Amino acid sequence: MAVYHETFQVASGQKVSFEDVTEKVQEIVKRSGVSNGLVNVFSQHTSCCVFLQEDSEDLTYNHIPLLLQDMVNVLGRIIPSCEYEGQYLHPGPIHTENAKRLRDEKSEWLLNTDGHLRSVLLGRSETIPLLDGEMTLGEFGRIYFSDMDQTRARERTVRVQIVGE
Repeated sequence: MAVYHETFQVASGQKVSFEDVTEKVQEIVKRSGVSNGLVNVFSQHTSCCVFLQEDSEDLTYNHIPLLLQDMVNVLGRIIPSCEYEGQYLHPGPIHTENAKRLRDEKSEWLLNTDGHLRSVLLGRSETIPLLDGEMTLGEFGRIYFSDMDQTRARERTVRVQIVGE
Protein backbone atom coordinates (compact mmCIF):
# COMPACT_ATOMS: atom_id res chain seq x y z
CA MET A 1 0.00 0.00 0.00
CA ALA A 2 1.29 3.44 -0.94
CA VAL A 3 0.98 6.66 1.05
CA TYR A 4 1.44 10.00 -0.68
CA HIS A 5 1.34 13.44 0.95
CA GLU A 6 1.43 16.93 -0.50
CA THR A 7 0.45 20.43 0.59
CA PHE A 8 -0.57 23.65 -1.13
CA GLN A 9 -1.31 27.19 0.00
CA VAL A 10 -4.58 29.11 -0.09
CA ALA A 11 -4.75 32.87 0.42
CA SER A 12 -7.71 33.98 2.53
CA GLY A 13 -9.32 37.37 2.91
CA GLN A 14 -10.57 39.35 5.87
CA LYS A 15 -14.05 37.84 5.68
CA VAL A 16 -15.28 34.29 5.35
CA SER A 17 -13.60 32.98 2.21
CA PHE A 18 -14.04 29.93 0.02
CA GLU A 19 -11.63 28.29 -2.38
CA ASP A 20 -12.70 25.51 -4.74
CA VAL A 21 -9.67 23.22 -4.47
CA THR A 22 -11.05 20.32 -6.52
CA GLU A 23 -8.65 20.74 -9.46
CA LYS A 24 -5.62 21.12 -7.19
CA VAL A 25 -6.53 17.91 -5.37
CA GLN A 26 -7.10 16.11 -8.71
CA GLU A 27 -3.60 17.14 -9.84
CA ILE A 28 -2.13 15.76 -6.61
CA VAL A 29 -4.03 12.49 -7.11
CA LYS A 30 -2.48 12.16 -10.58
CA ARG A 31 1.03 12.85 -9.24
CA SER A 32 0.54 10.27 -6.48
CA GLY A 33 0.26 7.35 -8.88
CA VAL A 34 -2.42 5.82 -6.64
CA SER A 35 -5.45 4.46 -8.53
CA ASN A 36 -7.61 2.96 -5.79
CA GLY A 37 -7.80 4.07 -2.18
CA LEU A 38 -8.72 7.13 -0.15
CA VAL A 39 -7.98 10.83 -0.59
CA ASN A 40 -8.00 12.90 2.60
CA VAL A 41 -8.10 16.70 2.33
CA PHE A 42 -7.32 18.34 5.68
CA SER A 43 -6.95 21.79 7.23
CA GLN A 44 -4.53 22.07 10.12
CA HIS A 45 -5.97 25.50 10.97
CA THR A 46 -8.63 25.46 13.68
CA SER A 47 -10.75 28.24 12.19
CA CYS A 48 -10.76 26.69 8.71
CA CYS A 49 -12.73 23.82 7.24
CA VAL A 50 -12.90 21.46 4.27
CA PHE A 51 -16.24 20.26 2.94
CA LEU A 52 -17.96 18.84 -0.13
CA GLN A 53 -20.71 20.76 -1.88
CA GLU A 54 -22.03 21.21 -5.37
CA ASP A 55 -21.02 24.10 -7.60
CA SER A 56 -23.94 26.48 -7.46
CA GLU A 57 -22.74 28.34 -10.60
CA ASP A 58 -24.46 31.64 -9.74
CA LEU A 59 -22.39 34.10 -7.69
CA THR A 60 -23.02 36.99 -5.32
CA TYR A 61 -21.56 40.38 -6.18
CA ASN A 62 -18.61 39.38 -3.95
CA HIS A 63 -18.05 36.29 -6.14
CA ILE A 64 -19.30 33.77 -3.56
CA PRO A 65 -21.37 30.89 -4.98
CA LEU A 66 -24.99 31.37 -3.88
CA LEU A 67 -25.18 28.01 -2.11
CA LEU A 68 -22.10 28.88 -0.04
CA GLN A 69 -23.52 32.33 0.77
CA ASP A 70 -26.69 30.58 1.95
CA MET A 71 -24.51 28.45 4.22
CA VAL A 72 -22.75 31.55 5.63
CA ASN A 73 -26.16 33.16 6.26
CA VAL A 74 -27.44 30.10 8.15
CA LEU A 75 -24.21 29.75 10.15
CA GLY A 76 -24.45 33.45 11.04
CA ARG A 77 -27.83 32.81 12.66
CA ILE A 78 -26.52 29.83 14.62
CA ILE A 79 -23.09 31.31 15.44
CA PRO A 80 -23.11 35.11 15.16
CA SER A 81 -19.92 36.86 14.04
CA CYS A 82 -17.67 37.83 16.95
CA GLU A 83 -17.75 41.62 17.01
CA TYR A 84 -16.68 42.63 20.51
CA GLU A 85 -14.72 41.42 23.51
CA GLY A 86 -16.82 39.34 25.89
CA GLN A 87 -19.40 38.31 23.29
CA TYR A 88 -18.14 34.74 23.74
CA LEU A 89 -16.33 33.24 26.76
CA HIS A 90 -13.27 32.58 24.58
CA PRO A 91 -10.74 34.13 24.54
CA GLY A 92 -10.40 34.52 28.26
CA PRO A 93 -7.85 36.69 30.04
CA ILE A 94 -5.09 34.03 30.14
CA HIS A 95 -5.38 33.26 26.42
CA THR A 96 -5.51 36.96 25.58
CA GLU A 97 -2.39 37.73 27.61
CA ASN A 98 -0.47 34.76 26.15
CA ALA A 99 -1.51 35.65 22.59
CA LYS A 100 -0.20 39.19 22.99
CA ARG A 101 2.94 38.40 25.00
CA LEU A 102 4.07 35.08 23.51
CA ARG A 103 2.79 35.31 19.93
CA ASP A 104 2.72 39.08 19.37
CA GLU A 105 -0.94 38.92 18.29
CA LYS A 106 -3.11 42.01 18.04
CA SER A 107 -6.21 42.24 20.24
CA GLU A 108 -8.57 42.41 17.25
CA TRP A 109 -7.20 39.10 15.94
CA LEU A 110 -8.67 37.41 19.01
CA LEU A 111 -12.23 38.17 17.92
CA ASN A 112 -12.44 34.96 15.90
CA THR A 113 -14.35 32.60 18.18
CA ASP A 114 -17.13 32.39 15.58
CA GLY A 115 -14.65 31.01 13.03
CA HIS A 116 -13.49 28.32 15.43
CA LEU A 117 -17.06 27.28 16.27
CA ARG A 118 -18.19 27.27 12.63
CA SER A 119 -15.22 25.14 11.53
CA VAL A 120 -16.05 22.56 14.20
CA LEU A 121 -19.57 22.33 12.81
CA LEU A 122 -18.40 21.89 9.22
CA GLY A 123 -15.31 19.78 9.92
CA ARG A 124 -11.65 20.20 9.06
CA SER A 125 -11.32 17.30 6.62
CA GLU A 126 -13.02 15.20 3.97
CA THR A 127 -12.14 11.70 2.84
CA ILE A 128 -13.08 10.76 -0.70
CA PRO A 129 -12.94 7.24 -2.19
CA LEU A 130 -10.56 6.96 -5.15
CA LEU A 131 -11.56 4.46 -7.85
CA ASP A 132 -9.58 3.88 -11.02
CA GLY A 133 -7.68 7.15 -10.50
CA GLU A 134 -10.81 9.28 -10.10
CA MET A 135 -12.27 10.80 -6.94
CA THR A 136 -15.90 9.75 -6.49
CA LEU A 137 -17.36 13.22 -5.98
CA GLY A 138 -20.56 12.61 -7.93
CA GLU A 139 -21.80 14.66 -10.86
CA PHE A 140 -21.71 18.07 -9.16
CA GLY A 141 -19.44 17.51 -6.15
CA ARG A 142 -16.68 20.00 -5.43
CA ILE A 143 -14.09 20.20 -2.64
CA TYR A 144 -14.05 23.55 -0.84
CA PHE A 145 -11.55 24.99 1.61
CA SER A 146 -12.99 27.76 3.75
CA ASP A 147 -11.33 30.17 6.16
CA MET A 148 -13.96 31.17 8.71
CA ASP A 149 -11.65 33.62 10.51
CA GLN A 150 -12.75 37.16 9.65
CA THR A 151 -10.02 39.05 11.51
CA ARG A 152 -7.20 39.14 8.92
CA ALA A 153 -5.97 37.84 5.59
CA ARG A 154 -3.51 34.96 5.74
CA GLU A 155 -1.82 32.16 3.84
CA ARG A 156 -3.31 28.80 4.83
CA THR A 157 -1.98 25.28 4.23
CA VAL A 158 -4.14 22.51 2.81
CA ARG A 159 -2.85 18.96 3.31
CA VAL A 160 -3.71 16.11 0.95
CA GLN A 161 -2.89 12.52 1.88
CA ILE A 162 -3.64 9.62 -0.42
CA VAL A 163 -3.55 6.02 0.75
CA GLY A 164 -4.04 3.08 -1.59
CA GLU A 165 -2.56 1.21 -4.48
